[in-house]
Amino acid sequence: MRIHDVIKRPLITEKAVRGKEFGQYVFEVAKLATKIDVRRAVEQLFKVKVKDVHTVSMHGRRKRVGNHQTMTSDWKKAVVTLRKGEAIELFEGV
Repeated sequence: MRIHDVIKRPLITEKAVRGKEFGQYVFEVAKLATKIDVRRAVEQLFKVKVKDVHTVSMHGRRKRVGNHQTMTSDWKKAVVTLRKGEAIELFEGV
């Protein structure tokens, strides 16, 4: 799996931004990506050292528009903890 296919986008939510002070960053990742894939991708893309990776499979939600009801897709997120002194510049403005 290519590193650009592993990480889809960063997740910038209130809870994710609070984790920044502990060196934690949250990403939406490919559903088939393993913790090792995520670690390698983050280290290569952002030139940082990863301490730990936690992954969570998120279930899709029901959406309703008028009489029609549908489901959003299932997805996976990864919480990446960096070593002390490391940071990702992408999140510096948040």
